[in-house]
Amino acid sequence: MGADVRLLDAPFVAEAEIGAFARAQGAAGGVVSFLGQVRVDAGAGKAVVEALELRHYPPLTLPGMRALAGEALARWQLTGLMILHRTGEMLPGDPIVLVCAAARHRRDAFAAADFAMDHLKSESWFWKREKVGGQWRWIEPRPEDHADLSRWQGA
Repeated sequence: MGADVRLLDAPFVAEAEIGAFARAQGAAGGVVSFLGQVRVDAGAGKAVVEALELRHYPPLTLPGMRALAGEALARWQLTGLMILHRTGEMLPGDPIVLVCAAARHRRDAFAAADFAMDHLKSESWFWKREKVGGQWRWIEPRPEDHADLSRWQGA
């Protein structure tokens, strides 16, 4: 079983992607999905993000995403795995990333999706910047992102 790994430069419809993935997982007892999207509401006291841009280095990005999928497939008993990731400029409400994992038992699906997202969030091949108040600024992974990733080391 392989993984569906895609790097996209145009919007995708998460509901359609999740539905198609789930319908193809006849042997799965559990399908887990995570959708990351550009925030619409920044929250109390925070500046509104007007746009988000993700840049990447093509020779590394898709091969790195495929290697990540391969590692997840080797660690858990999955019946399916899908990783979609946007690049380019996105607006509030736009989907950024979608990870779906399917397994005969839910725990493997949850763990694989969590593992993939922790790696994509803190150890990925993307440079991210956001536009706030008409000004662009680069965003680095937070200490919490690195702490999340460290859970998988040696596990």
